[in-house]
Amino acid sequence: MEKNNQNQFEIDGSMVSLDELIQGYTETKQQNDAEKKAVSKRKHEQALKPYQAELIKLQKHIEETNQKMIILFEGRDAAGKGGTIRRITRYMNEKHYRIVALGKPTEEQKSQWFYQKYISYFPRGGEIVLFDRSWYNRAMVESVFGFCTQKEHDDFMKGVKGFEKDLTRQGIILIKLYFSVTKDEQARRFERRKTDPLRQWKLSEIDVQAQDRWDDFTETKYNMLKQTHSHNAPWTVIRSNNKQDARFEALKVILNSIDYDGRDETLDYSLDPDVVISGAREIEIMDAQISRSGKFIG
Repeated sequence: MEKNNQNQFEIDGSMVSLDELIQGYTETKQQNDAEKKAVSKRKHEQALKPYQAELIKLQKHIEETNQKMIILFEGRDAAGKGGTIRRITRYMNEKHYRIVALGKPTEEQKSQWFYQKYISYFPRGGEIVLFDRSWYNRAMVESVFGFCTQKEHDDFMKGVKGFEKDLTRQGIILIKLYFSVTKDEQARRFERRKTDPLRQWKLSEIDVQAQDRWDDFTETKYNMLKQTHSHNAPWTVIRSNNKQDARFEALKVILNSIDYDGRDETLDYSLDPDVVISGAREIEIMDAQISRSGKFIG
């Protein structure tokens, strides 16, 4: 490469400007990064398959023993709940699971007992139901944005442990997952939703306000975990800045929730302590943050 003047370079007999060189380098780097990401994603999807096969065995066991399982997916917006649900259910028998994502309550539902709209979607014998957000909307989104009264919120917080205790006493297997993402990563994902036409439908008015209300959501998360984590229905927190790791670990949490026939003991079911945190441990971490600095971090 021979430099001809301040902004021109001769490459293979052609004159190329500095701006063109920079643009070419940027485009090549972006292409290489995209290819590396695609390869990484492919490897991850392949690594998931043995565990997805185990989920089929678990589902068959639930069906044959006529048990009922409920999995709650909670957490901040853009924390990766939907993508995890898709990986969990990808190969499962669709006749024996349902995904429930309820919208804004109707006027009729507002007049009913709060849990009634959720109970109507509860699993039959031999079925798994996955709630993409659940009755904990009242503890989180409804509380932060004022969609419920203070009394409605307080009544929920006082009663939910008893409600869940009744569910588990009746034999329902209840798994509560909270997906935790950092403020910077959430902002990055929101920005991608704004610019990616395939993801723009995911961006709601609530999402737009989520960053401004970050501290409110953090305090609400702390109160929710502290008041609703129990022996009967414990919370499991999934650190989901890395979506692939979060999906992998969430699958293992579910597989570890019950014993089932035909389990492949050659697989590693141990949980990554940097990704999977018990609700009790998360409370301890947040208590320590308050003690040290007077505020929650991250």
